[in-house]
Amino acid sequence: MNRCGVRCRVALVVVSMLVLQACSVELYSNLNQRQANEIVATLMRHGIPAQREAGKDGKMTVSVQKDRFAEAMAILDESGLPKQEFQTLGDVFKRDGLVSSPVEERATMIYGLSQELSQTISDIDGVLSARVHLVLPENDPLRQRLVPSSASVFIRHRASVPMNELIPQVKMLVAKGIAGLTYDNVSVTLIPVTAAVPENATGEPGFTTFLGLWLHPDSVVAAMWLFYGMTAAILALAARLAYVQWYRRPGVYALDASAMPVKKT
Repeated sequence: MNRCGVRCRVALVVVSMLVLQACSVELYSNLNQRQANEIVATLMRHGIPAQREAGKDGKMTVSVQKDRFAEAMAILDESGLPKQEFQTLGDVFKRDGLVSSPVEERATMIYGLSQELSQTISDIDGVLSARVHLVLPENDPLRQRLVPSSASVFIRHRASVPMNELIPQVKMLVAKGIAGLTYDNVSVTLIPVTAAVPENATGEPGFTTFLGLWLHPDSVVAAMWLFYGMTAAILALAARLAYVQWYRRPGVYALDASAMPVKKT
C-alpha cells in the first residue's frame, strides 16, 4: 500500500500541473535565468502567480494565468522587464570572415560604446531602462571649424528614486568614457515611472496556495473539487488493484483423498 500511496501522490501532482498548464499562457520566452527570476519575483510581489519552464537550449519561459495576462504585462512594462541585454565591444567586433570598411568599423565602434554605456547606466539602482546615443563626427583635420562630439542619455527610472541628484555623475561617466567628449556636451533626459500598487497593499486578495501551488482565490474552489474527485478516483483504483492482488495471491490447498484415482492390482 506504500507504493500505492506514492503513486497516488505522484498522480495528483501530475494532474495538478497539467490543469495549471492548461489555464496558463506564455508571457515571455527565450529568457535567461536572471530575467526569468526577476519577472517571477516582480509578479509575485503584485499578487500574480507565475511559472518558469526551462527549454532544451537552457532558455526560460514564463507563463501566467489567462485571466491575469493583461495585468501581468502592464506590471512588467511599468517595471521595465525583461531588461534588455546589451552587447559588449567584444560581441560587436566578432569577425565573420569578411573585411569591413573604415566606415563600418567606425559605426561598429560607436554602437559598441553606446551599448556598454547603456549597460552601465542600466545597472544603477532604480533605473528601469537606459539608452545612450552618441554623435562622434569624423572631422577633417584640414577644416578650420571642427564639429564637437555630443551624447544624449535617456533614463527611465522609478519615480521614488531621486535620479536628479545623479545627473552630474551620469554626465561625467559618459564624458569620461568617450574620447574627445566634454561634460557640457552630454544631455540627460529623465522619465519617472510610478510603480503599480500591489494588490495586497490595497486590501484586495492576491493569491493563495493549494497543494503547494499558487492559485487565484477564484480558482481555489475548482481546484479543491478537482483534487477531491481525483483523490476518490485514485483511491477506488488503488482498492481495486489491492483486491485483485489479494484474490490472485498464492496459497496451499488440501487435496480431497476421495477424489484421487485408486490404482487397481
